[in-house]
Amino acid sequence: MKVETNKVISLSYELKVDGEVIETVNADKPMQFIFGSGYLLPKFEANIVDKNVGDDFEFTLVAIDAYGENNADAIVELPKHIFEVEGKIEENLLTVGNVLPMSDAQGNRLNGTIEEVRDDVVVMDFNHPLAGADLHFKGKVEAVRDATQSELMNGLFGERAGCGGDCGGGCSGCH
Repeated sequence: MKVETNKVISLSYELKVDGEVIETVNADKPMQFIFGSGYLLPKFEANIVDKNVGDDFEFTLVAIDAYGENNADAIVELPKHIFEVEGKIEENLLTVGNVLPMSDAQGNRLNGTIEEVRDDVVVMDFNHPLAGADLHFKGKVEAVRDATQSELMNGLFGERAGCGGDCGGGCSGCH
């Protein structure tokens, strides 16, 4: 069975950025997704389509085909008071490097990394952590099976998946 739309794909892989391994997914706990459902970056899927179980793959996604270039407009200064709950800011919340879940004015959820904390503002970077990076993948197709009707309707793990490039777990191929 080969990698194609509406198949559940299991992959093991290693992801390198600038020659450094930043993620490893082993065969005993592979990344699983429904091919063609928007879970992974389109160019990632294009590089594994029609592969068979046991096939190896190796390719590089340049930044523009992965998470884009760093966008200066995604670095914003937010008033410090918006982090208050009942007039207080939780201890250790506003620490450089912390990643906080936030919402934009339209209610879209996104993660921001604290870059700097000043007296009255917090500087946050809402670029994807891998923005500006070329991603080098090397791995293997571990399994391919038909997705069930329930999986096609509800997503592989019971929730409608489709991160469109920012999905948390199994992030490399998707977020």
